[in-house]
Amino acid sequence: MKTATELKSLLQAIDRRSYPAYKDTRGSYRFPQYILTIDHVQGDPFASPSHVTLTVPGKTAGFPREYYSERHRRIALEDRLIRRFHRTAEKYSHEAKGSGKSGAIVTCAPGQEVIERSACSIDENTGDIHYRLEIGFPANGRTINSRELIKILYDFLPASVADALIYRPQIAKEIEKTIFLSDDQEYIRSSLKKLKLCAFIADGSVLPRLSGISQLPMKDAKAFKSPDSLKVRLELPHFGAIEGMGIGQGITLIVGGGYHGKSTLLQALERGVYNHIAGDGREYIATDDTAMKIRSEDGRSVRSVDISLFMHDLPDGRDTTSFSTLDASGSTSQAANVMEALESGSKLLLIDEDTCATNFMIRDELMQKVIHEDAEPITPFIEYVGSMWKNSGISTILVAGSFGAFFHIADSIIQMDRYAPKDITEKAKKEAEAYPLSIKLREEKIPVMKRFPRLSRTLDLRDRIKTKVLGRDGFSINHETVELRYVEQIVDSGQSAALCRALLYCGRHFFDGKTTLTEAVDRLMELLQSEGLKLLCENSYLVTGLTLPRKQEILASLNRCRFLEIK
Repeated sequence: MKTATELKSLLQAIDRRSYPAYKDTRGSYRFPQYILTIDHVQGDPFASPSHVTLTVPGKTAGFPREYYSERHRRIALEDRLIRRFHRTAEKYSHEAKGSGKSGAIVTCAPGQEVIERSACSIDENTGDIHYRLEIGFPANGRTINSRELIKILYDFLPASVADALIYRPQIAKEIEKTIFLSDDQEYIRSSLKKLKLCAFIADGSVLPRLSGISQLPMKDAKAFKSPDSLKVRLELPHFGAIEGMGIGQGITLIVGGGYHGKSTLLQALERGVYNHIAGDGREYIATDDTAMKIRSEDGRSVRSVDISLFMHDLPDGRDTTSFSTLDASGSTSQAANVMEALESGSKLLLIDEDTCATNFMIRDELMQKVIHEDAEPITPFIEYVGSMWKNSGISTILVAGSFGAFFHIADSIIQMDRYAPKDITEKAKKEAEAYPLSIKLREEKIPVMKRFPRLSRTLDLRDRIKTKVLGRDGFSINHETVELRYVEQIVDSGQSAALCRALLYCGRHFFDGKTTLTEAVDRLMELLQSEGLKLLCENSYLVTGLTLPRKQEILASLNRCRFLEIK
């Protein structure tokens, strides 16, 4: 391994040479507090910035071993270090001047969620910290300006490392609070099953967000307070006693007038599958981590999904036990979304009436009389939601503004009134007695799907593959787009990047036509748990911008991949 002095000498030697001479800097260099590894050098100053890894030995970093010995603590610590480094390095970005992306210091900028990210990883045995970022190597035109790069590597990076990646008394309290919060969040999650809850929302939580495009908490928003009948008390390891609303397993209806907070509550539950940072307002909200948001999705592709529970006797005679289409209707797509969620192991379905296909959810009494059951190929969701819970343990939380028939089958009914929840179960059930239910409640078992995937012959993984991440909306592989904008629990573009690589990894290792889709994803998840996100960067360095997705989102992306053959 070369020294920092040798790197500086090399940079001085190549100053004012043509840009490709920067390639000579690839390798590892020992600095006083860390090892700098230049993994990849950009081709020219206008290309994507160069990839760099900083490795701080555990003894130098000095973080207490107990802060990274358990997985949930390690992820919380990594997240805190990512945020600290980003905050410091951001001040230096573009301070070094030049053409194109010269001087750019690109670091991971997490949202409100605490999720495992490739930007920072801590070795659970040694405490070594690996921090990854991108740097625009400076140039004037296409001529190397190594004097500006020396500023970055010898002034800006050491200052950022010292501020963010070295444990010292000044940050001890901040780190301790981060670790303690992760312990408390882990305790709440572990308590859900014990208490037979789908979710917990702490009193004092702030559910509304700043705007439709911001996940920051709304200022002066009304704090959440549980009704007494649904109140649950927990004794957290560090915070101590905390109270909040427990949503029990089974069927829960969230009702209320428009703009009173129904969808806001559901959106908080959607994101409750992830932990949140302190000050977010949702840090003490926890939802069953298998929960899946279900909606209609006009135009999505469906491959060999058994939707016979909800669709049968189609006019064109197509087999609904293995249904495929490149352009699903609203009701068909929602049926497929339900069955795929159950295939992924989801034990909680989150549904908002506003984004549903009405004919999939319910048929009113008048429509049943005009259009006889024999002429209707759709069996609405309301007829099965009860048996899904009783026979298979699948809970549902449904936001409803006009689906009054669900009062009859709901186990709990919560009214949102000016963002305040009220338990109106008894009242609603009594009112429902005057409107007898005119539908059949069915008991058929949920079909177990075994689907076998193969990549299309048009995609040869031996060739060079061109990929592009489209933010949270999806990704493309060789110009074929996988549309994910309606997979609403993808919260980070890094998850889209990881999903793209997960698809390619499964294609290389698991999609042999003999391994089922769920078996393939289960194997992938086991490897990700043991090896981390580096698994997805086969035969290459670990890139900066990957964020760990859930099993549910991995399967959702595979199900929407038009160049995947599933039988």
